[in-house]
Amino acid sequence: MSFIKKNALGILVAMALAFLSRAISDSLPYHVIGAGVFALLLGMLLNPLLSKYEGFQSGFSYTSKKILRLAIILMGFSLSFTQVLQVGKFSLIVMVFTLFTAFGGGYLFGRLFKMDWRLSSLISAGTGICGGSAIAALAPVIDAEDSQIAYGISATFIFDVLMVVLFPIMGRYFGMSDLGYGLWTGTAVNDTSSVVAAGYAFSNAAGNFSVIVKLTRTLSIVPVVLAFSYINQRIVKKELEMLAGGDAVATERKKVDIQKIFPWFIIAFLGAVTIKSTGVVPMEISKSLSTFSKFLMVMALGSIGLKTNFSKLAKSGFKPMLHGFIISTLVVVVSYMVQMLLGQI
Repeated sequence: MSFIKKNALGILVAMALAFLSRAISDSLPYHVIGAGVFALLLGMLLNPLLSKYEGFQSGFSYTSKKILRLAIILMGFSLSFTQVLQVGKFSLIVMVFTLFTAFGGGYLFGRLFKMDWRLSSLISAGTGICGGSAIAALAPVIDAEDSQIAYGISATFIFDVLMVVLFPIMGRYFGMSDLGYGLWTGTAVNDTSSVVAAGYAFSNAAGNFSVIVKLTRTLSIVPVVLAFSYINQRIVKKELEMLAGGDAVATERKKVDIQKIFPWFIIAFLGAVTIKSTGVVPMEISKSLSTFSKFLMVMALGSIGLKTNFSKLAKSGFKPMLHGFIISTLVVVVSYMVQMLLGQI
């Protein structure tokens, strides 16, 4: 009963915001802007009003953390390891190069712009994997702040809006095939809704192929999150050692924190993908779980927005946005060049 009393108001507000955001997104052609983006932005607009009331804050925190992780787990039931085989070796090769570009370039430009490594990593994950979903999955294991999550999603969102308009134009200008364009869109555009919008704007065949590539690209969430969990563990350990004057004993307990190295919700996500891959889950149930997962994700992103103070976010400055734009542009160029070298364009 205490749980309901403590969290109900915040959860209900997040749910209402998710329904509103879904309605706005569904009213747009091709759902060109995802509901999660609307939820995040609307939440940030409501923050100055609702942040004054303590009764909402616990529910917002629960939704942005616990419900977010549940959404990520359920997302696994929309993916299958067999998709990797379906898209073929060419798309996997392209994805290796684009992921290396996103995280390698993100690290270099993050250091150049003197950005916090967590914010830089979130932008790279959103650009290299799948926009807001990847950012949401990575954030808990690197202890990212809500403002960093919001900024990371905003940085990738702005570029996605441009790409939805420009990709079909560029694809026709370059005379790309449905296969080539699908590969390009699926590996270079960030958010799933934007991939759908850009893919089907070219042709139905290109749209189908881009979605398969995009879902396969989403599977890279697992190794990336596990890798960054380890990186964060090492960084925190060094920080604690510095505070303890180099005393390794003070950080020994942190060193063996298995849950930090292997986050349970990512393991559960991988388990959901494995179950889906066996074919025992009926398609109708898989679609329902996927839809529910997306709604929970919108709720979580809305809660992150409701907890994010826009004035604090603005203090991050112009550099993170420039960082996101540069990395996204590099990914688009690298994806095209690799396919050209492979003879897919």
